[in-house]
Amino acid sequence: SLFFRCNNNLNYIFNLFIYIFILFTYFFSSSLVKWNFVGQNEKHLSLEVGETVHIQEVCEGWYRGYLSRNKAQQGVFPVSFVQVKEVIIEKRGYEVVMSAEMPLVKEVTTTLREWGSIWKQLFARVKQVQRLMWELMEWRSQLLSGTLPSDEFKELKQKVTSKIDYGNKILELDQVVRDDDGNILEPERASVISLFRAHEEATAKIGERIKEEQSNIQTDHSGISARIQSSPTHSLYVFVRNFVCRIGEDSELFMSLYDPNKQTIISENYLVRWGSKGFPKEIDMLNNLKVVFTDLGNKDLSREKIYLICQIVRVGRMDLKEANNKKFTQGLRRPFGVAVMDISDIIKGKIEFFFILLSIGLWVTMKALVGDIVQIRKEYPHLVDRSTVVARKLGFPEIIMPGDVRNDIYLTLQGGDFDKYNKTTQKNVEVIMWVCDEEGKVIQNSICLGAGDKAVSEYRSVIYYQVKQPRWMETFKVAVPLEEMHRIHLRFMFRHRSSQESKDKSEKNFAMAFVRLMKEDGTVLQDGLHELVVFKGDSKRMEDVNCYLNLASTRNHHSDPHKMSTLSRSSSSVSGGGGGLSVSSRDSFTISTLVCSTKLTQNVGLLGLLKWRTRPELLKENLEKLKIIDGEEVVKFLQDTLDALFNIMMEHSQTDDYDILVFDALIYIIGLIADRKFQHFNTVLEAYIKQHFSATLAYKKLMSVLKRYLDVSSRGEQCEPILRTLKALEYIFKFIVRSRMLYSQLYEGKEQAEFEESLRRLFESINNLMRTDYTTTLLLRVITYTHPASTLHNLVHLITLFLYTFHLYLNPFSASSLLHDFYSCIPPEKLQKQKVASMTEIVSSQLFQRQGASFFPLTVFSTELLTNKNLIISCVSLCFSPYPSLCASLSPPPYTYTLTFYQGDTFQHIQDIVVSLLRVINQTVITMGREHTLISRVVACMTAILSQMDDRHYCTYIETFSGTTDLVDFLMESFLLFKDLIGKHVYPSDWMAMIMVQNRVFLRAINTYADTMKEKFLNNDDFEVQLWNNYFHLAVAFITQESLQLQHFSPTKRNKILAKYGDMRRLIGFAIRDIWYKLGSHKICFIPGMVGPILEMTLIPEEELRRATIPIFFDMITCEHARFGNFSKFENEIILKLDHEVEGGGGDERYMQLLETILLDCAAEKHTLRPQVQHFVSLVKGLLIRLLDYRTVMSDDSRNNRMSCTVNLLNFYKDINREAMYIRYLYKLRDLHLECENYTEAAYTLLLHSRLLKWSDDMCSQFEFHGSQTQRQLKETLYDTIIDYFDKGKMWEEAITLCKELAEQYENEIFDYELLSKRLEKQAKFYENIMKILRPKPDYFAVGYYGQGYPPFLRNKVFIHRGKEYERREDFQNQLMSQFPSAVRLNTTTMPGDDIKNSPLQYIQCFTVQPVLEIPPRLKNKPVPDQIINFYKSNYVQRFHYSRPVRKGPVDPNNEFASMWIERTTFTTVYKLPGILRWFEATDMKHTTLSPLENAIETMESTNEKILTMINQYQSDWSLPINPLSMLLNGIVDPAVMGGFAKYEKAFFTEEYTQQHQEDRDKLLRLKDLIAWQIPLLGGGISLHGKRVTDDLRPFHERMEECFKQLKKKVEKEYGPDMDERKSTRPRSMLRSFRQSVISISSLQGSECGTPTKTHPDR
Repeated sequence: SLFFRCNNNLNYIFNLFIYIFILFTYFFSSSLVKWNFVGQNEKHLSLEVGETVHIQEVCEGWYRGYLSRNKAQQGVFPVSFVQVKEVIIEKRGYEVVMSAEMPLVKEVTTTLREWGSIWKQLFARVKQVQRLMWELMEWRSQLLSGTLPSDEFKELKQKVTSKIDYGNKILELDQVVRDDDGNILEPERASVISLFRAHEEATAKIGERIKEEQSNIQTDHSGISARIQSSPTHSLYVFVRNFVCRIGEDSELFMSLYDPNKQTIISENYLVRWGSKGFPKEIDMLNNLKVVFTDLGNKDLSREKIYLICQIVRVGRMDLKEANNKKFTQGLRRPFGVAVMDISDIIKGKIEFFFILLSIGLWVTMKALVGDIVQIRKEYPHLVDRSTVVARKLGFPEIIMPGDVRNDIYLTLQGGDFDKYNKTTQKNVEVIMWVCDEEGKVIQNSICLGAGDKAVSEYRSVIYYQVKQPRWMETFKVAVPLEEMHRIHLRFMFRHRSSQESKDKSEKNFAMAFVRLMKEDGTVLQDGLHELVVFKGDSKRMEDVNCYLNLASTRNHHSDPHKMSTLSRSSSSVSGGGGGLSVSSRDSFTISTLVCSTKLTQNVGLLGLLKWRTRPELLKENLEKLKIIDGEEVVKFLQDTLDALFNIMMEHSQTDDYDILVFDALIYIIGLIADRKFQHFNTVLEAYIKQHFSATLAYKKLMSVLKRYLDVSSRGEQCEPILRTLKALEYIFKFIVRSRMLYSQLYEGKEQAEFEESLRRLFESINNLMRTDYTTTLLLRVITYTHPASTLHNLVHLITLFLYTFHLYLNPFSASSLLHDFYSCIPPEKLQKQKVASMTEIVSSQLFQRQGASFFPLTVFSTELLTNKNLIISCVSLCFSPYPSLCASLSPPPYTYTLTFYQGDTFQHIQDIVVSLLRVINQTVITMGREHTLISRVVACMTAILSQMDDRHYCTYIETFSGTTDLVDFLMESFLLFKDLIGKHVYPSDWMAMIMVQNRVFLRAINTYADTMKEKFLNNDDFEVQLWNNYFHLAVAFITQESLQLQHFSPTKRNKILAKYGDMRRLIGFAIRDIWYKLGSHKICFIPGMVGPILEMTLIPEEELRRATIPIFFDMITCEHARFGNFSKFENEIILKLDHEVEGGGGDERYMQLLETILLDCAAEKHTLRPQVQHFVSLVKGLLIRLLDYRTVMSDDSRNNRMSCTVNLLNFYKDINREAMYIRYLYKLRDLHLECENYTEAAYTLLLHSRLLKWSDDMCSQFEFHGSQTQRQLKETLYDTIIDYFDKGKMWEEAITLCKELAEQYENEIFDYELLSKRLEKQAKFYENIMKILRPKPDYFAVGYYGQGYPPFLRNKVFIHRGKEYERREDFQNQLMSQFPSAVRLNTTTMPGDDIKNSPLQYIQCFTVQPVLEIPPRLKNKPVPDQIINFYKSNYVQRFHYSRPVRKGPVDPNNEFASMWIERTTFTTVYKLPGILRWFEATDMKHTTLSPLENAIETMESTNEKILTMINQYQSDWSLPINPLSMLLNGIVDPAVMGGFAKYEKAFFTEEYTQQHQEDRDKLLRLKDLIAWQIPLLGGGISLHGKRVTDDLRPFHERMEECFKQLKKKVEKEYGPDMDERKSTRPRSMLRSFRQSVISISSLQGSECGTPTKTHPDR
């Protein structure tokens, strides 16, 4: 409607444009997911808690929108599952979504989300991070409430930002840099140097915070104590909530601060008068009893302990037990109690806000505040207002500002000693004090008992009941007008108080004392203890000033508090007198005073100077005495003293009598303030100069005396004050400038020419001073013995301050000339650091910022640095060097807009810096080591210069190079420098903002330099291969640097980087592509050198970048094929680099698909290349599949998977004839085996490498990784290692084979008989080990991995695993399941069906298999010892059996053997075991069935073998327990348990079975032979058992022998004669000869069911 209406009214056209403009910045709804929502159909949008959703449409309880992290995911979702939040969406060419919350709340929200995604994954610091998150959530609620006062909001903001920064540090997240207000510092709005400094400051703060956390200095809120320490003035806010104590009378509460170590009160008392009814006396003060203890300084905070004490004085009767009636005296001040609390942590800011109940029932709230009373009233208006009582410090604050007038005298009643005289008990002494004038009149309202109380005219002390030596320690303030001070004295009356009112009224004052506040010389009463003279006399006379005022008021004795009780008592009871009063020597009274006055001094010399007009004849003497006055006294009266000095100067303007004296006095005061003890008075002096100084003619006097001193020193004559003068130059010239400005304002610029001339002459004197050798020595002395850089800094202050005056009144070019002359006078080889520091100060000054370089030629800087290049590091160490300060003073260029920022002379100034210093600082960075402490600062300076350059600067700078060679050198330097800085950042890894700004600056420089190269070095004649090569390597290093890999970052960090900087990888990636295609015929120069870098770039997981850069590969293939007819170099390089890059984390399935698709598409039109490219793509794809599998499992806990993938890779490299890569993975496999102590497999792995070598003296190829060795040397070394591994794995047969090969070389090739003898010794040891050391047989397990959940190299395959020694199947299976915790175990041993094989789950099947013995041909038909043959039963095996019993036919319940068939599966592995792995895939599986007779034969063979094995074990090891042998033999020979023979006889040895199974005749004979062969084995076993059996088992053995005799007789009768008849002809033992016979016969058949050859036919 708006559009159509605009046709009638032009105003609507304007409104339409406004409406369109508003669309670029508008409010939009965003929502936060608070419940998971699973979409039920394709129109629904599934949500997870914490995600952000943008809402586009609302309809009846449903929203339609999209996820902020993926706009492609759109749909509808219920309203109740999200919480709507307002956001602002800005259109900047692209859409930027910002929260409408305040920035701090938004930062807290973002931080909590980021932390929340991290902290649950932590193993350490979980509780710590959880606590931080809870605190942030609580503070976020406070921020959102919007109810915080400004001071609390400021403190909360400081706490929140400090907590966020600390949490980011411990979670190793990026550092957040902030401005002074705690807001996040935007890099776009800050200079490079400002950003760097912000990072340094943030790092330092976080480091301090971590130290505090670790040392438990501060448990919380780190910002408070830091803020307190940085302020010179502090306060303590105390709010008295309630006082609950049953006194029954009115009371006075005196609260003050106390130092327990020094036993001194720190502050005034805060007095609260509390009524007997439990309320304040003034009911209006209820809930308004607030006090601020102020004027506290850092020295007070450094006290070890500070207490808050509350002294309670009740006002009423003498004794609380007395009845409350008129008979008893009322209104007496009596001590009641005291409360004490240690508030050290509160006042130092370690505890922020404290609410406490003191022991007597006093409820208070306390808070430490920063600043003086004026400042805290502004910052804490809700706490401190005009009604808040102020209790000042007893003493001066650390800083006394001009205008801060104070005139307080604090008096403390220390104690007394009063004799009882004629009384029977001690007196109840009350002290009454008045402030009186010379006439005895009481000065009204001149006594203040405590802050918050009204002034009174009379003071009455606390009464101690019948105490001879009362100690009051009561402090109160006396405040009288300054002009009345010389007439004032204090009068003390001492009175005995009685508890009975009638007696009390009759009591009179029994003594008095007095003291004057000012001495006759005009000084005030000295601070400290004063023992007053106690006078006695008539009561009326004691009140008459004429009777006592002329008497001495104090005893001439000064003592400390511990000695005052020992004052002299030697005088007579009444001595001397006047006016009817006498001195009481039996009584004493002590007070102490403290004067806090900025007008009253206790120093005679200072008083004479301040009142110099009263005694002008003593002026010179007083000016000279000023230098010996205590500094503390001088700084108290700083304003008055300076006023006096400048008044003397002004009133003697026509003469120079006092000029030098006043100048020296001024130098002394300035030097005093420069002292570390009084350095906090610098601000006082600054304030005096700006606000109170008014001497308009002082500049003439000061310049005159200063010039005189400079001239004398420059002539080499002695000038004692010159050192102090140089140190005080800063303030001397501030006085001069201020004086001249006041004069010009008053007289409208009068005497301008005279001033200019005197200024010029002063500069000449300074320059003359700088030229002389004497002066140089002098300045060096000053620099050495004073604060560093003080001298030259002060001279720079002179220049800048005077030139500031020039800026207002004179020509700036004259100032520039004077400044140039000044620097020219400094010897070039002297004062270098100070010179640089002074230049920096000029650049940083307001004058430079106002006038810029127009007032001061930059050539001064550049010339100085070019002349002394070693100054660059020095200047950085002091001040970041001058030129970046210049850069920092200029606003940074807005990168997102056209660079038209620089106007006027600024362009030329930056150009001057670039031309003079850019290459110098580049070379400085190159020559500096990375370990140099200042490297990061120098790099920041370089980045700052580059950031200020626009296209014109670059263009102009390039044109400054005289020739091509010089330009090439510069570009090479820059590329190498950038590459080094990008590859290893000089900044900490968490300085992400600084790193990204540097990347942005470098990217602009790289692209600009690339444009220059395209213009100047792309033609055939000018082509620079090395330069272009360096460019490509730099660009790839830039694009692949870790700080730009967004895929590794959290979504929060990734979004921040994209919003602020964009994806810089795409920009430079497209630039690389464009430049590559412009190289033309020069491309061949970069093949294969650039294959690796380009590959590294294409592996970056950014779709557009990959699509843009992968075609470069085809271009490389085309170039190499066109030149050489093939692209083998490219192919070799890409295979080599691909292995390295994928292992390092590059590449994925998508990359493999893109690479295949793009290369095949490119080759589609190249018919000649297509087959070769297809072969290449197939090769690379196969490699990528294996590499990705390998990378996946390398981070897996399963070493088996890692080994499998490694073997797949090395086999692949072997097949494609890449020997170097093949060997590389052999050694990786070897290392994996050693980690698992698989020494046998490690040996077989290295054996593969050794087979690639020959016994020749040819040198090894470079890929052998073993330096300059011959093949013979390397092979011998490998054999030594392999033999050692075989020895550890007990594979001595393999070790012997290698020893024989080595022996052959030593004997017949190199003739080294010494090595031959050693080798034969080792070989002999192996033979001995074979015969003597028992080697347990490992079990073998078949493992099937079924289901689609496994990786391809395992999926639906069966592997045979070789177990470790003594490893049971249960243990092996548990270990297997731990590698695949989500797998389902199959309990069957049959092959699973297709449903399981095609399932997305994982299934594991595991069972034990038996290896099939394969006798080596050399051992067949020979009597081989069991130790030898046993080795082959479990080694060199490739076939494995698994037997499963089944029932067929009718089952005889009395004889199971007759119907027990065996189903057997035979597995054949791809390689023999053991090998390079502990497992191999079973590539062939055959199923066979064994009849019951064949099963019986196998069972008998197994039994016989078991008997033989156990006999061998017991023969070789006599320490074995006898029980296993006993059980085995008894189970066979004892008729009670024997059943085997009988079962076989019933099942097979019948006429019926023989007739029905004619084909089994040989098998029946075989079974009978096995039964017969068992008898001699049993005989040998029983014989051995008889030798080992113990006496208690002898009956058992005898029974077993009896059973064996019966069994033997039966067997000989049925199956054959006694086998012992054959053993008499053999020389060996019966058992040994028989064992050999058995082995030689049975081993001929292996595991087949054949019949052995027998020496005698069956009977």
